[in-house]
Amino acid sequence: MRHSAVVQFVHPSLALVVARTVVAACCLALAAGSVAAAQKKPRKPSAARAAARDGEAEARLIEVYKLVAQAKKREALQRAEKLVRDHPNFQLAQLVYGDLLMAQTRPVRAMGDVPEPAAKMGMPMLAELREEAQLRIRALRERQPEGAVPAAFVQLPASTKHAIAVDTSRARLYLFENTAGGLKLVADYYVSVGKAGWEKATEGDLRTPLGVYYVTSNLDPKTLKDFYGAGALPINYPNPYDARRGKTGSGIWLHGTPPTQFSRAPKATDGCLVLANPDLLRLIRTVEVRATPVVIAHNLRWTSPAAAQPESQRFNDVLQSWRAAKASGDVARLLGFYTADFSGNGKTLPEWMPVLQAELNRARGRDIQLKDVSLLRWTDSADTMVVTFGEVAAGSRTGAVKRQYWVRQGAQWKIFFEGVIG
Repeated sequence: MRHSAVVQFVHPSLALVVARTVVAACCLALAAGSVAAAQKKPRKPSAARAAARDGEAEARLIEVYKLVAQAKKREALQRAEKLVRDHPNFQLAQLVYGDLLMAQTRPVRAMGDVPEPAAKMGMPMLAELREEAQLRIRALRERQPEGAVPAAFVQLPASTKHAIAVDTSRARLYLFENTAGGLKLVADYYVSVGKAGWEKATEGDLRTPLGVYYVTSNLDPKTLKDFYGAGALPINYPNPYDARRGKTGSGIWLHGTPPTQFSRAPKATDGCLVLANPDLLRLIRTVEVRATPVVIAHNLRWTSPAAAQPESQRFNDVLQSWRAAKASGDVARLLGFYTADFSGNGKTLPEWMPVLQAELNRARGRDIQLKDVSLLRWTDSADTMVVTFGEVAAGSRTGAVKRQYWVRQGAQWKIFFEGVIG
């Protein structure tokens, strides 16, 4: 995709529209923060200031919603006023604050309850803010089972410290830590996706890709336009499975927002995943380039770690059979694990055979060990497994780090891509 430098944000005048029928003093109180945010000279957010505050603004907004539900409107108004003072570029918080101001003069019938002429002026921005609010509240109400993990994470080695999963239907990103006791959910954040939704297929289709990816780099925010906020983490779209299906496009990043905008509408990007700057800074401090997996799904399927064990064992048996075939030095036996349309760094299977033969010659019949095995499963029209491991011949201290893409063909798993990544 092509990254645009045009800043798309909810105009601060919408906050003023929300409170237009309230007394002048209240109108000015509502507008002051937004106008100041829009007029303030853009600058990069401070990592030191935002580092410990990821998710804090959303938590405070949710607390305001809870107070409203408890009919504690005065306290809710006080909390909302402080929230917009602390985060004047948080448009959804401004909208909630406007509603609470409005509630002092008449009942508020719905979020963004402004007079009809003003509502027409604010569309579609008002609709986007309402959708954002619904998604944030839904994430609070509809939690995954305690201890559950995305089913895509079949097996992660101790060397993989963190993992990321995104549910595009919920506009939610989940950050996991890989502990001695397994994956632990440490945070989840609101995230914006493509204007046209998800399942990217072609360059410029304004969709966010679905699949298994890895963070490929960590771009220095000093080299980026303010549009990208606190920084950017590119991912490897299109991956080999995407390429196999003819998908095109590039430049899919996890990145932040401009200084004038706390968050973007649920569907507002050209295909990237966009987080609030404090949330992105948490990811930047956490992820490891080329090691942190990013699973992006329309609807994440959650499972218990115990339920994932049988699948992990079944596939490990297949992987060990491939290892044994390679250790045997029998090329014909080994080729039985590869698809007819295999691709290895642009080489077809016949072109890849000399590479395999050279590897077998170097091993000279020695046994092969697979270390730090990672299994990430992706199922759509096909059942695939992304496998990463260190391949070390007996007697050697080190070896190549490889990544394979397997596909289930009937009852068999076969490799359709293989490459050295380290």
